[in-house]
Amino acid sequence: MTVGHSQTESDSQILCEEGPRGIDFEKLKPRDLTGFFYLVFAIGLTVFSVWLSSLPSVWIWLAGQFLLALALIQWFAVLHEAGHKTLFRTRRLNVWGAHLAGLMAFIPADCWRIVHAKHHYWTGWQDLDMTTESLVPRRLQLIERIVINTCWWLWIPLFATLYRVNNYWNVIRLWRLFPRSTERRVIVFDVTLYLAVYATLVGLIGWWTVLRFVGLGVWISFALEDLLILSQHTHIPMTLAAGEKVERYPPAGQDVFTRSLLFPTWFARLILLNMDAHSLHHMYPQLPGYHLHVLNDQPRNTIRWWKWIIAAKSVRAEVLLFQNRDQTGYRF
Repeated sequence: MTVGHSQTESDSQILCEEGPRGIDFEKLKPRDLTGFFYLVFAIGLTVFSVWLSSLPSVWIWLAGQFLLALALIQWFAVLHEAGHKTLFRTRRLNVWGAHLAGLMAFIPADCWRIVHAKHHYWTGWQDLDMTTESLVPRRLQLIERIVINTCWWLWIPLFATLYRVNNYWNVIRLWRLFPRSTERRVIVFDVTLYLAVYATLVGLIGWWTVLRFVGLGVWISFALEDLLILSQHTHIPMTLAAGEKVERYPPAGQDVFTRSLLFPTWFARLILLNMDAHSLHHMYPQLPGYHLHVLNDQPRNTIRWWKWIIAAKSVRAEVLLFQNRDQTGYRF
């Protein structure tokens, strides 16, 4: 049985004053002005794309839906940043920013916060990390294989959907994993609040209007998020606790369990807030994502985005998800 490395430094020590290559991490703290820039940009892109989608031209509508997909991906990145309390320097701004982004990304913000914290704590232990435990190798039923392979082949966004439903909306599962009364209260409150907001919106403007203005954009964003989400930890060898008491892997040692993608600079910084630099994020979780490029570092398991898409789409989903490269020989 493999036991993880001992925790030698707390998360607060990760952002030391003197980083690698002489980088002063103290100067790379969150900035309210930068946080407002990303929040305003996401709002503006969303409003502009919905306005385009309201115009009668089919081609302009399609352009609006594509831009909306980009906006929704950015909202996902903004939620990730605000959930880490690194979008803004001010705590309250991070809280409100996370809830706004959560509504747009279809993920309750407080559920995201507690689940994502658990994910960072247990990264590397596949059966303890609640975002990866469903991918622990097992014998799949025929219907499971048919469904996941078909959806992967046809670009049907099954995985981004299940990622949300199973990890952030599944109240029964969340109650089992988070027994504290304070955590359970925020879980129920968030899920209830978000469902009420969505129901009110649909009640006011109707299902058809919602589908016309955002339906295709949501579909495209989820299909693209399939690739982004699955790129981060899938098909990489991980350890299994198998019921044993183990120690977490420290952030500095988590890069071996993560994968980073290389996107064009404008897309990585403007839309993703450098969320594609996933290995660096795990190594320095308290560093704002929009500062990660300052490190000018490419950890192991870094691959260009188009190479990842081609490689990942060239194998069956059951292989990509439930096996790793040591077993298959696919070195991506």
